[in-house]
Amino acid sequence: MLPRNPRRADLRRAVACLRRGEVLAYPTEGVWGLGCDPKQLPAFRKILRLKGRAQKKGVLLITGQDQHTHRYCERDAPLALNPADYWPGTTLVLPACAQCPRWIRGRHSGIALRVSAHPAVQQLSAAFGGAIVSTSANPAGKRPARSLREVYRYFGRRVTVLSARLGGARRPSTIIDARSGKVLRSG
Repeated sequence: MLPRNPRRADLRRAVACLRRGEVLAYPTEGVWGLGCDPKQLPAFRKILRLKGRAQKKGVLLITGQDQHTHRYCERDAPLALNPADYWPGTTLVLPACAQCPRWIRGRHSGIALRVSAHPAVQQLSAAFGGAIVSTSANPAGKRPARSLREVYRYFGRRVTVLSARLGGARRPSTIIDARSGKVLRSG
């Protein structure tokens, strides 16, 4: 059985992987995710190739600390809802700031951000010092990996794995456009 929290050595290896521009598989609230440093376009392209996913769809960023979100969104933009009322847990689409890498957003004007209460995500983002890319660990058209075995079946050794348990969620996170208050996906 996987540990609830990642071991320190595994956490150091995961952060090194992100800094080297590699792809990391890590547990989230309900499924395994694939991530990379959002500032490294070659790493992002590796994820797209692994998944067979179009860049125009965009991806979300995940962190365990809400201060990491400020690097990617306009903090003074008018919003229909207060992010503090929805974090941790809900994925919010916020107005992207000028420093937000365009490739993360895809064809969208906003950036999707989630602050997670999952211990592995919190420890990883704290050790890394920022948010990371988050997309489900599965090739396009396949179901998201809910076990480490599925991660390896999908990607073999092409990804580094941060070993820890998934959270207990059975459904993906709710996505709300914080600019309008519109629910884009119910979780």
